[in-house]
Amino acid sequence: MNEQLSSPIIEAPARDKAAIRRLMVFFALVYIVEGMGQVAGPFAQPLSYFLKEVHGWTALQVTAYLTIFNFPWIIKPVYGAVSDFVPIFGYRRKPYLLVANFAAIAGFVWVAQLNAPDWLVWALQLTAYGMAISSTVCGAVLVENGQRLQESGHFVNQQWLWFNAATMVGSIVGGELVQRLPPATALHVAALIIAVAPATVLIGTTVLVPEQRTRIDLAGLKATFGGVTDTFRRRELWVIALFLFLYYFSPGLGTPLYYYMTDGLKFSQGFIGVLGSIGAAGWIVGALLYRRVFEDWSSKHLLYWSIALGTVTTAAYILLYGETSAVILSFCSGFAAMAATVATVTLAADFCPPRSEGFSFAVMMSVINLAISAANNVGSYLYDNLFQKNLTPLILVSAAFTAFAFVLVPLLRLGNKRQGDPVTV
Repeated sequence: MNEQLSSPIIEAPARDKAAIRRLMVFFALVYIVEGMGQVAGPFAQPLSYFLKEVHGWTALQVTAYLTIFNFPWIIKPVYGAVSDFVPIFGYRRKPYLLVANFAAIAGFVWVAQLNAPDWLVWALQLTAYGMAISSTVCGAVLVENGQRLQESGHFVNQQWLWFNAATMVGSIVGGELVQRLPPATALHVAALIIAVAPATVLIGTTVLVPEQRTRIDLAGLKATFGGVTDTFRRRELWVIALFLFLYYFSPGLGTPLYYYMTDGLKFSQGFIGVLGSIGAAGWIVGALLYRRVFEDWSSKHLLYWSIALGTVTTAAYILLYGETSAVILSFCSGFAAMAATVATVTLAADFCPPRSEGFSFAVMMSVINLAISAANNVGSYLYDNLFQKNLTPLILVSAAFTAFAFVLVPLLRLGNKRQGDPVTV
């Protein structure tokens, strides 16, 4: 990989500025819906509480159940490849976005009618596939336009800013529902509230996404296939995929932390929901600071800083003893997550080859989702079986895994590459 030099910042023409503004609104809409609608998002608290209280499931059982809904996110390259290769009515992105969000609406309405976990799994799978396909195609829109406008970093930051704005609101609402309603009722009401959100993406897709009609032709298929095969030939992408997997494979604290706060610290469900909101607020503060402080940093600089911040923040959870410490740690954890996400997702977008943007970016996101899913199950297994529901050793193991990413950064050979600069080899 060639060393990358910082590129001069050139004032964008008015047409590009207008396109950037429209895309920023579109990414905000999609990620508000994703922040509300992911099974592992704010909806996870009503679902986890329902499974814990009504069915008596352990932390490992709940984590394994939630892992089922990660599968649609792990196979994102399939949706990306189909979107790249097969336009519908001449469009590679818009029809897929519309169908996916209709499916998500239908899935959440179905969830509101169910109580048995073996039926819920099918309805929630429908929502997961809808959200995953929408996210994949949105990622393709990001890469195509981010590389063209050299705005990948801003687009990634915009997406996750609004994802966490939605998470902040959704966490409070989810916590209050669990606190005030019976478990099954809280689950059903949460599903109906979330079902409304994808309708905004239907409107945004129609109005805000810039896409010219294309047709299936031999030359176009060859070019797209060449882009896909180029993905597998590029050593840089294999190195980045390995880096992303190891970066995110840190034994997860999510479900064990929820059980510890519920059973050990006796936090109310409403307060646990507020903590999720505070974590999202930390993310939002970090995203707002990104535009003033971090956007001019090199990719390598931001990666090192995110690893250091993530390691310290994770290790600090050994100081979790009460509500005050929980508030501080949740905020810092959200801030650290911002740095990690912007650093890694922008890096993935910058290295995607043209003509296979949906597929290539989806591969990178699937690697992240696979690593997180595996790490969460490992974390819950260690908590339930090896550490005997003692959170401290799990915290230390997780922090150590995060710190290990320091030694992997030099393998990327980033030089002084600026965030958002597409990489050509």
